[in-house]
Amino acid sequence: MTETVQKQKHGFQAEVKQLLQLMIHSLYSNKEIFLRELVSNASDAADKLRFLALSDSSLYDNDGELRVRISLDEAAKTITISDNGIGMTQDEVISHLGTIAKSGTKEFFGQLSGDQTKDSQLIGQFGVGFYSAFIVADKVTVKTRKAGAPADSAVQWESTGEGDYTIEPIVKASRGTDIILHLREEETEFLSQWKVESIVTKYSDHISIPVEMYQEGTPERDGEDGEKIPATEGYWKAVNKATALWMRDKSEVTDNEYQEFYKHISHDWTEPLTWSHNKVEGNTNYTSLLYVPKKAPFDLWNREARHGLKLYVQRVFIMDDAEQFMPSYLRFIKGVLDSSDLPLNVSREILQDTKVTQSLRKGCTSRVLKMLEKMAKADDQTEYQTFWTEFGQVMKEGPAEDFANKETIAKLLRFASTHTDTAEQNVSLEAYVSRMKEGQDEIYFIVADSFEAAKYSPHLEVLRKKGIEVLLLSDRIDEWLMQHLTEFEGKKLRSVAKGNLDISKLDDEETKKAQEETEKQFAAVTERFKTALGDQVKAVKISHRLTDSPACVVTDEFDMSTQMIKLMESVGQKVPDVKPIFELNPEHALVKHIADVQDETQFKQWAEVLLDQALLAERGSLKNPATFVSRLNALLLDLSKKA
Repeated sequence: MTETVQKQKHGFQAEVKQLLQLMIHSLYSNKEIFLRELVSNASDAADKLRFLALSDSSLYDNDGELRVRISLDEAAKTITISDNGIGMTQDEVISHLGTIAKSGTKEFFGQLSGDQTKDSQLIGQFGVGFYSAFIVADKVTVKTRKAGAPADSAVQWESTGEGDYTIEPIVKASRGTDIILHLREEETEFLSQWKVESIVTKYSDHISIPVEMYQEGTPERDGEDGEKIPATEGYWKAVNKATALWMRDKSEVTDNEYQEFYKHISHDWTEPLTWSHNKVEGNTNYTSLLYVPKKAPFDLWNREARHGLKLYVQRVFIMDDAEQFMPSYLRFIKGVLDSSDLPLNVSREILQDTKVTQSLRKGCTSRVLKMLEKMAKADDQTEYQTFWTEFGQVMKEGPAEDFANKETIAKLLRFASTHTDTAEQNVSLEAYVSRMKEGQDEIYFIVADSFEAAKYSPHLEVLRKKGIEVLLLSDRIDEWLMQHLTEFEGKKLRSVAKGNLDISKLDDEETKKAQEETEKQFAAVTERFKTALGDQVKAVKISHRLTDSPACVVTDEFDMSTQMIKLMESVGQKVPDVKPIFELNPEHALVKHIADVQDETQFKQWAEVLLDQALLAERGSLKNPATFVSRLNALLLDLSKKA
């Protein structure tokens, strides 16, 4: 035996220490959840061995009946969960049990508040698996041997959850993992055979391998013919159904079973919002069980994190997180896909671009969109609003990614708007269209840094006055979304911050004539502003969109918008120098005052201050705020002297 496998003492990763303290203080509202987590992990270990054994049957070592066994020892006050699955090497033990190898760790700990009720929900959402053992145990011992490795290569891991753990070599006759929980004094209720069996039935009935518990033998008894029937020895009995839940008929599966299966595959402890269970026979044959979670995982925005479905071929587990069967904008979907049209030796590379994969992806995507449509059309919108709050920004990636389903996705989108004047995104495009004014043939929107900036933007003034609804967009992805969602049900989506906004079709003839007359009268003033501002602006025009503000800036029809520029700059992309169009409100007192200024130097100062104000309102910042303040102070000082 080499030195590297002698008994060693290790410290936990800092995050593990923090998590264990939360566990030890019983933040789970339901302590029995630990058994579900450990049985689920044991089942996963069996699945992984079954997959590897497809190419190397010697890994079974004459023991191909995969199972999980739970043993109770009242005298020692221990529960042992054993599996004959894949097992672990020493390095894997350190990696899996000494660190939290899951993306989103930093975000998770950043959200802990110190409120036990709230934090317990976050822990459940994070999915801690093995560490849940410390809810009921003051010491945990793990004995494990990797499949295919010799008996003397086994490892024992042990910890009291106080900040460190030990690892030492042992001899283990069989492959797989034994997890021994040394229960705290107050947790001895879990030594009850009936109690543990009921927990397994409740949480793990769906697991496709047997979860066995030892049953005492029957005593000697009299037979019907008077002969003695001898006593029998004890035996191991499966206490779960041990059938793949997704292969059972829908009518035979209860809602509770569906919910518990979701928790098993997702390691989430909250119930899903909804699910869809379907068996398809035809050109492709497959069964899918797809879930929409209630809460977003912490790694939803992590580009390196794997997302996807559990893939089975003819009930044989193939891989976790098979992302090929779900588009990126639906990466939050959890579930199982079992196909009889794929080979058992399928790999991620083989899956990349095959007709079968494309067909399965199309079918699964369609099923998810139908689930979401059903929620979106329900009389009670509570569930859909819960979904949208968690996953709305991800869904907004859809129109750019999935052209074939663009119209369907568009109907699922939700926005804030001037109709409700609240930040809640609960307005659909269909609802907007149903409220459009007579003669209105475009859907108006504005993209800004925040809901407040959008709501109070000067670009909305005349539209608000005319009672025309405007969608208020403030998510970071919204500008990208609107580059790809250009129309809905034949109606073009129009940014009110673009220079070509034309709502004259909603005006009467008298209003149109008055606007034309104003433009003629003010032509000399706009030209004077353009001369004063020079190449700082692309053009100066009279505005028909302002009622209260003196001026605003807009971008030309084919120029990059302000929000797109910000988006590109935030990811380090170079952007072109886009000059704004400067629009003036001829009815505003400040504009009239500036137009009357005779001194050209002072007029230029006023014009630049007015432009900076408009840029500040549009962009939220200025390239040179000090110059703006200096000009403004000089003008205010001059006015005060005249007063």
